[in-house]
Amino acid sequence: MNPTTIPETRKVSYYLIYFLIISMQIGIGVLGFQRIVAEPAGHDAWISVLVSGLSIHIVLFLQFKILENGGGDIVQAHRLAFGKWIGNIFSFLFALYFTMLAVTVLRTYLEVVQVWMFAELDLFWITLAVLLLVYYIVSSGFRTITGVAFFGTVLPSYLVFTFAFIFPFSDFKNLLPIFDTTIKNLAQSALNMSLTYIGYETLLMFYPFIKDPKKAKKWAHLGVLTVTIFYTIVTALTFTFFSKNQLKETVWATLSIWKIAELPFIERIEYIGIGNWILMILPNICIALWCGSRIIRQVTHLRQRRSLFILSALVLAAVSYIDKREHINNLNDWMGKAGFFLNYVYVPILLVILLIMRKVRSKNDPNKQQN
Repeated sequence: MNPTTIPETRKVSYYLIYFLIISMQIGIGVLGFQRIVAEPAGHDAWISVLVSGLSIHIVLFLQFKILENGGGDIVQAHRLAFGKWIGNIFSFLFALYFTMLAVTVLRTYLEVVQVWMFAELDLFWITLAVLLLVYYIVSSGFRTITGVAFFGTVLPSYLVFTFAFIFPFSDFKNLLPIFDTTIKNLAQSALNMSLTYIGYETLLMFYPFIKDPKKAKKWAHLGVLTVTIFYTIVTALTFTFFSKNQLKETVWATLSIWKIAELPFIERIEYIGIGNWILMILPNICIALWCGSRIIRQVTHLRQRRSLFILSALVLAAVSYIDKREHINNLNDWMGKAGFFLNYVYVPILLVILLIMRKVRSKNDPNKQQN
């Protein structure tokens, strides 16, 4: 049976791709992406965030074309483009990429917990606890993962309203003058935003699990648009609250904003935010490891639960080993560059190769030549 031929009982409704896309793009990056994008472009960085988000629609369009012309998922696309053996090597690299994405998300979140809440947190045991939950969710199937993505998007959404606390202290003149930087700086800022935006490339694996995938296209684009608007507004509001010099010294800008919130029934809003953020990173990890384990299943014919166990063990070892701030920074930089290359360089190249191979095979097909 073709691995992309999925029974209807295991598929999810097409509109749920909206939550799958959002849950992968809104994660740990929200807590501190502002300083990174502001370094090259200053208060104009919101333009880079907007343009970078809009450019994802082009990449998403290309990804859908790959899936439509490549057999349904990235593994089949690689085999059509490069043959079975070379294609499997490229697919294995994708499995490694998705595994490292899970490592990056989990380790960065645990760093926030260590810095803001529990300095003596034991990385091994907390990582093991999270991965046991992830293993249970992923083993339950893609429909369960989609449910986690839905609730991971909806339940913590109330945190959006916490940004209203900064309005009395905001100075919108900080955003002026507009276009007060170079195109090069804006481009560098957009590149720095890559890590925060990545995650939507998981579409290349879960596409066969979507009912009526043609109808899902508009929901996928709507999800990306929602994320783009969200990040742009958060960036602009952050710049109205922090000066340039303040933002340079603020690693976790969103958490610093939450510190000013005052409610009669709770003193430290940022603790609530950090605690609730596990609901948002959980789908990140689940979907990433599901993609990685499914790729290994198709490439090696190993049962997906076994491959999931192997990848989870690798994540546990990697997270426990990465214990210095500079290592975490290097990991985030590497993943940002890898995600940018995969989406903006490799995806267009793969699509061109697939279209060429399809045209060549069409010419060599004797049945079509007779027609």
